[in-house]
Amino acid sequence: MGIVNYQQYCNMLDNAKKNKFAYPAINVSSSETANAALLGFKEANSDGIIQVSTGGGKFASGVGVGDMAKGAIALANYIQILAAEYDINIALHTDHCHPKFVDSFMMPLIKETARRRAAGMSNLFNSHMYDGSELPLEQNIAKAKELHKLCAENEIILEVETGVVGGEEDGHDTSGVSNDKLYTTPEDMVYTAKELSEIGRFMLAATFGNVHGVYKPGNVKLNPKILRDGQAAVEKAMGAGHRLDLVFHGGSGSELSDIHETLDYGVIKMNVDTDTQYAFTRPIVDHMFKHYDGVLKIEGEVGDKKVYDPRSYGKSAEQGMAARIAQACRDLRSEGTSLGRNI
Repeated sequence: MGIVNYQQYCNMLDNAKKNKFAYPAINVSSSETANAALLGFKEANSDGIIQVSTGGGKFASGVGVGDMAKGAIALANYIQILAAEYDINIALHTDHCHPKFVDSFMMPLIKETARRRAAGMSNLFNSHMYDGSELPLEQNIAKAKELHKLCAENEIILEVETGVVGGEEDGHDTSGVSNDKLYTTPEDMVYTAKELSEIGRFMLAATFGNVHGVYKPGNVKLNPKILRDGQAAVEKAMGAGHRLDLVFHGGSGSELSDIHETLDYGVIKMNVDTDTQYAFTRPIVDHMFKHYDGVLKIEGEVGDKKVYDPRSYGKSAEQGMAARIAQACRDLRSEGTSLGRNI
């Protein structure tokens, strides 16, 4: 299979909504982490979403380039080639593009997809996230409408965010925002649905107390019923069956019961980044501790090439991250749900 087209992506999201599960959306920043994401989804027999943030794209381009859009393009092309070797379906997404990065990140990627389509090629990315949550709601959605129209013209799904996810991610710190902004209101969800639905399919990252970063289990206090109430308000305003495709950001440290409750309310995508970063790094640290006298040239010795060769610990890192992704698939109930060639 490999990277899906627009209709296949819609089929994936419909499958999740109908059967009340969510796809892990895995942030990657290198070929190694991309390989881990593909392996993890394969091991869980789950279709999935692989995504690149502005910071991830910049890192992927290397310190000699430092261009977030070019790095994202390079990663997307890499994943396009390798995903074809796996018997699962993958959607490519970009994560958290704040207003200041629209012109330098999202727009070049949309233009690259338009160029590819004009040449008879497939989309570069299947969806993009515009995060205008730092703006007043009306300004946020007004800009989202502009971007949504461009995306819809190119069969790209747009993800937007209302409310603010707390904490810090990719250098964007929202820890100082007032608590009321951590919770999307039913009115926010209705307004967003009315403004964006006519343009085309979109996803909404509604906030219900979720935060980015690292927290011990039980330290994050979520109120998933905000999503339930918002969905009910949207159906009342726009008609029965009109339910939003919801996205869960900042899930590290969340209770599994809260995660499962959000699936009942229409969450079909959950971002996973912090936990997979640790799962990738942990085996590397273990390797270094066990082989410190081989990876370092100590007291005039020459070290051991077999253990300082990056391939010797890179494979363990890939497998560690893949295992955490497979766990995410189990937690989100997407394990064993791949649509395969019937997509």
